[in-house]
Amino acid sequence: MSVADRICDEIVASVLIVGAGPAGLAAAAAAAPNAKNVLILDENSEAGGQIWRRGVDPSNTQGWALYSQLVAQPHVQWLSGSRIIAVIANNRLLVETPDGPRIIQWQKMILCTGARELILPFPGWTLPGVTGAGGLQALIKSGANLKGRRVVIAGTGPLLLSVAASVKQAQGQVVAVVEYRSAAALRQFFYALLSGHQQKLWQAVGLLWAMKPWRYRLSSVVSAAQGISEVTSVIIQKGDKSEEIACDLLACGFGLRTNLELATLLRCQLRDGAIVVDEQQRTSQQNIWAAGEATGIGGVDKALIEGRIAGLDATGYRATDKEAKLREKAWMFTGTLQKTFNLDVRLRQLCQADTLVCRCEDVPARELEKFADWRTAKLMTRVGMGACQGRICGVACEFLYDWQTPEARQPVFPAKASSLALLADLPPDTSLHG
Repeated sequence: MSVADRICDEIVASVLIVGAGPAGLAAAAAAAPNAKNVLILDENSEAGGQIWRRGVDPSNTQGWALYSQLVAQPHVQWLSGSRIIAVIANNRLLVETPDGPRIIQWQKMILCTGARELILPFPGWTLPGVTGAGGLQALIKSGANLKGRRVVIAGTGPLLLSVAASVKQAQGQVVAVVEYRSAAALRQFFYALLSGHQQKLWQAVGLLWAMKPWRYRLSSVVSAAQGISEVTSVIIQKGDKSEEIACDLLACGFGLRTNLELATLLRCQLRDGAIVVDEQQRTSQQNIWAAGEATGIGGVDKALIEGRIAGLDATGYRATDKEAKLREKAWMFTGTLQKTFNLDVRLRQLCQADTLVCRCEDVPARELEKFADWRTAKLMTRVGMGACQGRICGVACEFLYDWQTPEARQPVFPAKASSLALLADLPPDTSLHG
């Protein structure tokens, strides 16, 4: 008897939703009334994704309305703490769950796989106490107490404001917010919000007001973190001038990048680092939809409306004109974000020759600069072969060296031996992989 024959019964889903963040919850709520059964799969133990971390509670009116609607329906199933390992034949997925490997057979799939933070290497970025901006916010949402701790928040984008507000709520002291963009660029951003996204403008104003006293440094960047066993200060560079600021924590982020591993394995068309979809959120693959940050970074409003449209269309219903207009407005905001906070190639100068680019395998920039592509560098230096499997350094190398990192390979994530044994015994989906 083969390993595949010994596995427990398959889970059959008429609509499989990958990701239980805002987009996934909205998609499930829209699909549930018209689907035979809905399966929501997420790697976290609770619904909510990164933006509603620690689960959804009544204080979050948007999320709670969706969540409470779903948990009351018996034909909506949840598979939490689970990861998709591989795509196999006949619309089936190999999934690693807390109870062991399982196979899911799906009829329709909605990808709401979200995004992860982009962190660019700079001297000292591997010191304890240095995190991603979103990473620090996630720690705070998980209960971290920052009482009395001095925090520098650096990088670019609206997330910096949100993180600063979270630090203050956790009783931390924001000693500086270091924004790479200039005052002129931010003025244009606020003008764009004023003309078409006034609700978001007031959200930004509220976050700014909560930050009093303001400690903004514009047209600036953290060029180094200093310390021995942990970060104790940072060097802030503005043009030719530098300034040292003492701190206990540094949170640094340069925006988000979509999680595309599963979309790549499913052969969905990609463009500019996102899944290509039509007005009904359909991807290039039959019976696969996508919504939220997976189709472009745009925030919670975009995720909610795209998720709803995808859930409706996957079950044979079309969005209303009002919903279509909301989607269009959300995409306008996405374009504004991309235009204002796109990465400047001058940020490559932050990475010095001895700066570690791959912190899992301790590979410095000097060992990578000699190679013309990711594959060669990986073979010669082991870059991207550590625990994160290139999810941090791979995106950084794309930016630093203009490399195209190879397509995702199975297993998608590090997996248990029992899952790998099962994978070896299962046929791949040749319709997708040739």
